[in-house]
Amino acid sequence: MPIQILPARLANQIAAGEVVERPASVVKELVENSIDAGATRIEIDIDKGGSKRIRIRDNGCGIPKDELELALSRHATSKISTLDDLEAIASLGFRGEALASISSVSRLTMTSRPEGQDEAWSAYAEGREMAVTVKPAAHPVGTTIEVLDLFFNTPARRKFLRTDKTEFTHIDELLKRVALSRFDVAITLRHNGAVVRQYRPASTQVQKERRLAAVCGSAFVNHAVEVSLEHGDLKLSGWITTPEGARAQNDIQHCFVNGRMMKDKLINHAIRQAYENALRADQFAAYVLYIEVNPHEVDVNVHPAKHEVRFHQARLVHDFISQAITDA
Repeated sequence: MPIQILPARLANQIAAGEVVERPASVVKELVENSIDAGATRIEIDIDKGGSKRIRIRDNGCGIPKDELELALSRHATSKISTLDDLEAIASLGFRGEALASISSVSRLTMTSRPEGQDEAWSAYAEGREMAVTVKPAAHPVGTTIEVLDLFFNTPARRKFLRTDKTEFTHIDELLKRVALSRFDVAITLRHNGAVVRQYRPASTQVQKERRLAAVCGSAFVNHAVEVSLEHGDLKLSGWITTPEGARAQNDIQHCFVNGRMMKDKLINHAIRQAYENALRADQFAAYVLYIEVNPHEVDVNVHPAKHEVRFHQARLVHDFISQAITDA
C-alpha cells in the first residue's frame, strides 16, 4: 500500500482514540473547557453511565455564533496562538482536539450564548460525517454540550465499555478531583435524573473543610495537617494526614500542579520519601496538595492525557516538596 495522507474523518477517529477512552474522558475534557471559560456553576447530567447521554451545562463566557462551527474543527482553540503560549500554558485545555474528537464518535449538540449576543445558537455534528449544522436556540449566557450515543459508530470501542455502574463511578471519581481543584465552582452531578453529588462553592475555611470531607471523608479531615510553603516561584499548599491517618490503599492521593490534576512520578516519590520513616510498608499517605510554579518552568504537553508534567528544575521541585512535608 502506498504512503498517503489519511482522510480527515479517519484522522479524527484515530485522535478520538487518544482523547476519548471512556465516558469519563468526555466529562473531563468538557468540564475543563467550562472551567477555562470562567464558569462558576457546572451541571453534569449522565444517563446510563454516559454511554447514552452526557450533558454539561455551564455559566461561562460562551462561544459567539460565528465561532461555533470552528470550535468543532480539529486543532481549533482560543487558548494558545503562538509557540510562546505553548511554553507557558495557563489553561487546562490547549490542544483544540477534544470537541472534534468527541463529535467524531457521538452525536454532539453544542448550544451557547456569550454576553452581548441577543440570542443563543446551536451547532450539531454527528459521527464521521463531521458536517456541522448551526441553528438558533434558547439558552442563557453560557454553554451546554450534549453528547448522545457515545461510540455509536465504532462498535468495537463500545464493546470495551464496562457496566453503567462502573463507568459512572469513573465519572464520579473524576468530579471529586475537579471539586478539589476548584473550591469556587459549584458542581452538580445527576445520574439517570437523580442528584448524586452537589458541591457548593467554598470560600471560607469551614466551607473548604466541608467540601474536603465530602470528597475525602471526615477521617481525612480529622487527621489532616495544613501545609504551606513558598520558595521563589514555587508554592506548595494543601493538606496531608499525620501517620495516624495513613490508609491501607492509595485512594486519597490528590495532587494539582497549577490547578491541573496530576499523577506524577516525581511528586509521588518526593511525598513517599518525606513519609519514609513514619509509615509501615503496607501503609499509604493521604494528601490533597496544590503546587504552583511559574508556567515557564513546567511542560504540561508531555502526556497524551495530560496526566504528567515535566519540571525544568526537577531536583529543586522534588526536594522542595519533600522538605515541606517533612517539616509539616
